[in-house]
Amino acid sequence: MRYVAVVVGLLLVGTVIGRGQEPAPKSVHLNPVVEKWAQGNAVLGISTEDFSLANAQGIARSGADFVRMEMEHSPLSFETVRLFLIGMNDKAAYLRKGNAQLPIAPFLRIPAYGRESPDWIVKQALDLGMLGIKFPTINTKEEATRAVRSMRYPAKPGSPIREPLGMRGAGAGNAQWFLGVSGAEYEKRADVWPLNPDGDLISIIMIESAEGLKNVDEIASVPGVSMLFVGSAGDLPKSLGVSPDSPEIEQAMQRVLQSCKAHKVVCGGLASASDVEKRLKEGWRYLDLGRAGAGLTPAADAALKAGRAATR
Repeated sequence: MRYVAVVVGLLLVGTVIGRGQEPAPKSVHLNPVVEKWAQGNAVLGISTEDFSLANAQGIARSGADFVRMEMEHSPLSFETVRLFLIGMNDKAAYLRKGNAQLPIAPFLRIPAYGRESPDWIVKQALDLGMLGIKFPTINTKEEATRAVRSMRYPAKPGSPIREPLGMRGAGAGNAQWFLGVSGAEYEKRADVWPLNPDGDLISIIMIESAEGLKNVDEIASVPGVSMLFVGSAGDLPKSLGVSPDSPEIEQAMQRVLQSCKAHKVVCGGLASASDVEKRLKEGWRYLDLGRAGAGLTPAADAALKAGRAATR
């Protein structure tokens, strides 16, 4: 009798599905970084200047949470971005998960500084399917606000989240195809988190100058800022007139971290195998562990393994 009941039950389920009433998919963020942050977890990732399809495929299965495409100091090429995203589209990963969440979140560091207009670059990057934009050298609250506005669509009448007022134009057909969602679903998700809890886009604001450090609290207070990232290895030391391993840089990092905690903003920075556990314990929730090109470098691989061990 039990066997018969099971068979009948399966037949009924098959009948329902056959009538077009498919089970509702599990609701998850398309952006795996947002999914982890929403659960209070940290994320570990890598950066790359190798935009080959082979490298994209390797990164997609690297075990990292995100990859940051470096185009601040590398040539800006949207065709390259599009091809790289195609290479990262790992169908086997979607089948294992059973949903459309990307296996690894793609971010782009753009060449435009905060004092310049980033709008057109951001629009094209997001229209291709990017889930995060890293804005270099943001020095003021006004520059941070402009960065957030460039990522947002204009608010619909009656929307409870109107500010900062979006300026992004419509035309994200490639992003919809890459993410596997309809136009309506993409529009729902194409907003900055956590300003919009349903959003899947991340605004990464770089603090890498003496002026930005001075204004860090005002910058962190801007609605729609997802994360502050400390540029501790390059521009910040140059701006402060010190070396990257000086006490002043560590003090600057801690200053930004405290501001992030006070304003409930994710804090990000660089880490290696030797200090990734320390940074995680301090409260850093976005750690860039090194570069990838034809696979992870040994240093990045060691840092990723150490970070995973520390978060178990």
